[in-house]
Amino acid sequence: EVQLVESGGGLVQAGGSLRLSCAGSGFTFDDYAIGWFRQAPGKEREGVSCISSSDGSTYYADSVKGRFTISSDNAKNTVYLQMNSLKPEDTAVYYCVVDSDPIALALVEIEYDYWGQGTQVTVSS
Repeated sequence: EVQLVESGGGLVQAGGSLRLSCAGSGFTFDDYAIGWFRQAPGKEREGVSCISSSDGSTYYADSVKGRFTISSDNAKNTVYLQMNSLKPEDTAVYYCVVDSDPIALALVEIEYDYWGQGTQVTVSS
């Protein structure tokens, strides 16, 4: 059974930083994409970033480019999201996600078949 456990969320002031971690277990995939989605209150869920397990290529939403950095440790099935220059509009529940059979590296919600429980990130102004 695949399990994804997020950690690292919390409350931070605008301009600050947080680092999210996601520890995965039960993986048996040869190639997968792992990343993050987020959902703010009253808004639709949106993709944030993802990384390929095969070649380490990354993909970012325009809203976080230049501020967020995704990285992974394949040996530990762990993915990290370093979030810098945080803004109040980054406030959301952040979900760790896995696409077990990626066709292309992208943030298409329906392609991600495993989801964590989420961790809250709150950025105060």
